[in-house]
Amino acid sequence: MVDIERTLVVGLGNPGKRYARTRHNVGQEAVQLLAERCGSRLKVGKQHAQVAETSLAGLSVILAVPTTYMNDSGDAVGPLCKKYKIDDLTRLIVVHDELDLEPGALRVKVGGGLAGHNGLRSISAHLKSDDYVRVRIGVGKPRSKETGADHVLSRIPASERQLLDECVVRAADAVEAILREGILAAMTAYNAKPA
Repeated sequence: MVDIERTLVVGLGNPGKRYARTRHNVGQEAVQLLAERCGSRLKVGKQHAQVAETSLAGLSVILAVPTTYMNDSGDAVGPLCKKYKIDDLTRLIVVHDELDLEPGALRVKVGGGLAGHNGLRSISAHLKSDDYVRVRIGVGKPRSKETGADHVLSRIPASERQLLDECVVRAADAVEAILREGILAAMTAYNAKPA
């Protein structure tokens, strides 16, 4: 019997060239990398997202990048979950930037708080649940809360950008590990602090 259960992997970010390569778009970059790895192209669909139906780690997956702005990510994720019948939220993986982690740090978790992330807040509001899987890419905190938006939307110094590029690759690897080995194994592998 063929496994028809699919996993939806969503990379958060803002659309358009203005926001490309900013801290806020690292989740989007990780999902674009996953699409490249499996030779798929993300194409604009009806659910306010670019989507690729493909296979990864031997499993059927839907890769998606919302075409909404970050704060409205739920406008894409809600309809995508409905279309692809994602009732079990452990089959929804959201890759996103995380202010509470140092640049280049990576963590995998299930559920929990939103840490002031408006993209996650929008998704949780649409799904009426926080119980989805997150792959969190650290982008560090700004000097003050008032500069939060500038921090995630501005250009990044080259040294930090290199750290984030490496972390985007690890985030894509972490998604593959979740699919292949399960969430607990991925958490064990990716949440250990480097020595």
